[in-house]
Amino acid sequence: MNKILLFRPFQLLFDLITLSFSFAMGLILVNSSFSDQYQQNLFLFFLLSLCWLFVVGLLRPYRHVRLKFHVFTLIYRHLMSVLLFAAFGIFIWMIFQDLHLPRLQLFYTFLFFWFLGCVWRTAAVVLLKIYRANGNNTLSYVIIGYNDTSQRIKRFYDQHPEFGYKFYGYFDEITSQNTNTIRGDYDVLKQVLGTNQIDTVYCCIPRVGHPLLKDIIEKSTNASYKVKLVVDFAFFFSQAPSLEFHGITPVISLSSEFLDYSREYISKRLFDVIFSSCVLIFGAPIFITLGLVTKLTSKGPIIFAQERTGQWGKKFRIYKFRSMFVGARLGHSEGVLDKRITPWGRFLRKTRLDELPQFYNVLRGDMSVVGPRPLADYDVKTLMDESPEDFKLILSVKPGITSIGQVKFGYAGSPDEIRRRLRYDLLYLNKISFFFDMWLIMKTMVIMIKKQGK
Repeated sequence: MNKILLFRPFQLLFDLITLSFSFAMGLILVNSSFSDQYQQNLFLFFLLSLCWLFVVGLLRPYRHVRLKFHVFTLIYRHLMSVLLFAAFGIFIWMIFQDLHLPRLQLFYTFLFFWFLGCVWRTAAVVLLKIYRANGNNTLSYVIIGYNDTSQRIKRFYDQHPEFGYKFYGYFDEITSQNTNTIRGDYDVLKQVLGTNQIDTVYCCIPRVGHPLLKDIIEKSTNASYKVKLVVDFAFFFSQAPSLEFHGITPVISLSSEFLDYSREYISKRLFDVIFSSCVLIFGAPIFITLGLVTKLTSKGPIIFAQERTGQWGKKFRIYKFRSMFVGARLGHSEGVLDKRITPWGRFLRKTRLDELPQFYNVLRGDMSVVGPRPLADYDVKTLMDESPEDFKLILSVKPGITSIGQVKFGYAGSPDEIRRRLRYDLLYLNKISFFFDMWLIMKTMVIMIKKQGK
């Protein structure tokens, strides 16, 4: 049983307490008290409580998947629930108008109930994730099959201890290559599953044979673990796979472009245009100041332009404030201590202000505000030779001014660092959303203010 079930009764209790407090605040703000029209207020509060119980039963806002237990998810569900709750509340008020209860009291009740619900949900998520990150309220999982895909699953949970998943081991046929890595073979796995200590079993297809997979799934019905199949889409992810059903037969459909003409693509492009336009217009004095200082502190042009590889391999010229001496050899950066970088250029790089002219690239459609960093020709050659599949994935979306790799890693100064930053940027493909983009933008602003760019 998912241990988050224990959290559901507390959610209902907290909401009922919050509703009581909100109702009292509504009375106070309309210059009344609960004792005034005691029976009418008690009757209305009783009906509102019943309405909330009905909404909870209808929308089930307390049902959460551990991996999707995020603040924005909970707040969105709470908002939808409160809107439906308010509709029922207004309907009740209209029916019992003869109680002579002020409308403003109802409005304040709904407003406070929504606000306080958001506050305690945010606090609960933060505290619960800290609690899990410290090794509490954990779920044990095993991985069947030892390959690149299974290692990515483990790496994901290693990077997100707040989800509260504890690794119990790999299980596979023992070979000379994996004997020191896996916990045991399939016979050992069956013994481990029989102890009822495992909550989730990840089966990495095609490493798991059909008879074993069938046996694990059949036994999961009466056991305490869940089975999750992991299919490696890396080879054709750039073709945007989607699942279709032909009758009862699942079929993977491949399209030629990723995100094109989808709701996400349109909303992302609209945000890019509005955000970059605002930066270019309202930030014009900053651009002029940075340009003048760049010109006065070292000889050469203000803007540095270089060819980069964008979405689907399309070439474009990226623009930056020049941070290097004129004539410096192009190649991998050695960080802010690179001798090719001017003293003023070091400040620009630490604060990421050298990237500001790229908002022009965003407006042109070459780039997005958030996305994997665009690749120079020498980076492209490195990835094509050593990580061709990862390179194809990166090309499936528009490059961005900031990215997970830029926030977590920074400038890449060697082929190995390029690959390490690429691993971070690849995570973005599974996290594309408006809220995640805003989170990355805010993290980038913190780095700029603290001068932590590297």
